[in-house]
Amino acid sequence: MTQRPPPHIDPDLITDRSVDRLPQGAFEQRAAELAGLLATRPPAPDRPPTATRWQDEIIAREIPKGSRVLDLGCGDGALLERLMRDLDVRGQGLEIDPEAVFSCVERGVPVMQTDLDEGLRRFPDQAFDVVVLEETLQTLANPREMLAEMLRVGRRGIVSFPNFAHWRVLVDLVTNGRMPVTEWLPYQWYETANIHPFTLQDLLDWSRGSGVRVVAGYAYENGAVRTLGADDNLHAEEVLIVVER
Repeated sequence: MTQRPPPHIDPDLITDRSVDRLPQGAFEQRAAELAGLLATRPPAPDRPPTATRWQDEIIAREIPKGSRVLDLGCGDGALLERLMRDLDVRGQGLEIDPEAVFSCVERGVPVMQTDLDEGLRRFPDQAFDVVVLEETLQTLANPREMLAEMLRVGRRGIVSFPNFAHWRVLVDLVTNGRMPVTEWLPYQWYETANIHPFTLQDLLDWSRGSGVRVVAGYAYENGAVRTLGADDNLHAEEVLIVVER
């Protein structure tokens, strides 16, 4: 039986929010508008099976060749493997799941097994050109701290996440009175890893309040990817943004 090599690293890559009360009748009016939208829009098509996530193509386009890249919650290392092969990046992955860590090792991807909720204190300031946080932020105990750490250790951050203000989520919540279960949010409330659900607008509010610039944005809706638009807090199922200080 072939012995797996151990995980390794690249040694050189080492608040309160107030909410105003809604005017009387505003909630009911919004619910009626969303119910009307549900009645007029076609159902979302089934996603075709694919080995890669929609964000991966955009991430590959947004990362310059030869960059130093940190992938937070890198999973099986498929994205970093691609970036290292096609863009000659110097990659480092962080992952908590042991089997995923072994998959990274088998791919030849530098990886450390670690809990992201413990922070990034082992990495110095500006150690990376790009830090990737793909579909992970809403699962963390301290998402605001992770965003700050991401832009401390990296010059630019790429963040993707499910948008919990998407109209189907809101309609389901209003009409059924339960936390939504959809094709892209497939788990019941008691088993989901999404412990800090947030919306596109929430993240934009954070960026403005933290002095962070959004330099690019993309929306995923009904199987198509496009540039982020003004109404995508309601229309985008998932979002990817590129940020920097």
